[in-house]
Amino acid sequence: MKPISFPRALAAGLLLLGLAGCRREALPNYPPAFHEYAYVSNGKSDSVSVIDVLHFKLVTNIPVGHDPTGVAVNPAKNEVYVVNSGSDNVSVLDAERNQVTAVIGVHHLPYFISVSADGRRAYVANAGSANVSVLDLEHHKLLVTLGVGAAPGLARVSPDGRTVVVSNRGGDSVSLIDADKLAVRATLPACSQPEDIVILPDSSKAFVSCSGSNQVAAIDLKSDRLLALLDVGQTPVDLALKPDGGELLVSNFAADSISILETGPNEAESSHLIGRQPVRGLVNAGNSLLYVSNFGSDSVGVFGIDNRKLLATVRVGSRPDALALTTDQGALLVADTASGDVAVVFVDERNSQFTLFTMIPVGLAPNQIAVKSFMATRPPAQ
Repeated sequence: MKPISFPRALAAGLLLLGLAGCRREALPNYPPAFHEYAYVSNGKSDSVSVIDVLHFKLVTNIPVGHDPTGVAVNPAKNEVYVVNSGSDNVSVLDAERNQVTAVIGVHHLPYFISVSADGRRAYVANAGSANVSVLDLEHHKLLVTLGVGAAPGLARVSPDGRTVVVSNRGGDSVSLIDADKLAVRATLPACSQPEDIVILPDSSKAFVSCSGSNQVAAIDLKSDRLLALLDVGQTPVDLALKPDGGELLVSNFAADSISILETGPNEAESSHLIGRQPVRGLVNAGNSLLYVSNFGSDSVGVFGIDNRKLLATVRVGSRPDALALTTDQGALLVADTASGDVAVVFVDERNSQFTLFTMIPVGLAPNQIAVKSFMATRPPAQ
């Protein structure tokens, strides 16, 4: 674990003293068996840091494979999955024991993993092999490998579990996989360098960011056709969908802006400056706030979706990237890739106050965060 520097430790200590009266809203009276952890992949430490987000403390660092990137939780059981892009495999973590219990081999250069809503399958796009690995999470094994387009970066499963959307960055196309038949049912020419993917809650449409053509592609998943190409800002790299599915917010890395799209009519609505080099966006459960990590300005922008205004800019660590909210929405977690820590920002939505509370040292180059809350089913290990 990278040691925290003296100036940063001193600043954190002063911050804690200064914020002694600043607290997130009182937590419910959780039973002892309840846990909530944030899992942070450390790309240059070959580890995953586990943070107790009820008490904001580091629990442990778990060794995994080489160059871990994507992290995802299982919604149906107490497991977490870590994609190791340098060793071409996926580590399975037991969330109750915080131990690796299995390793599943995939193909070359995997980066992200998407888990189905029923927790039975996961999908991994292998950028170096032009294929997608389908994993059986019940038995922790590779089920099948499906060929797609060139350099697939992401394979995202729809909420209903029936379609997997794959962005083929090297082929300027999008592949659609029938999850029931385990077969590619269509590959659609889309736009230049497709990357991030979101799918509407009703599984009717997918939206794909295309960083090479400054567009977002809208795709009908019922008829498997391209509906529209929507112009946004320069180098769109991330898509954040409101939980109600009505609006899509696009982080435009080279334009220092976000674009707002209306998902029903497939229309670009407006663009707004947010901060330097925005890389990730996250919408709160109430559909009212967008959090954006500004990689180039070491800050998080808080944007009011209803009034279309930048509400706050919060300084965090160096080169912020991945974002996650705690289950109660009371704290925002920010992975600072260059400073090797996770910033904790307390959120007071009612008063529109967003305050840096502390910074928790993790490993080198943290790049993804996933939060898992659960009731333990076994007594803790002795």
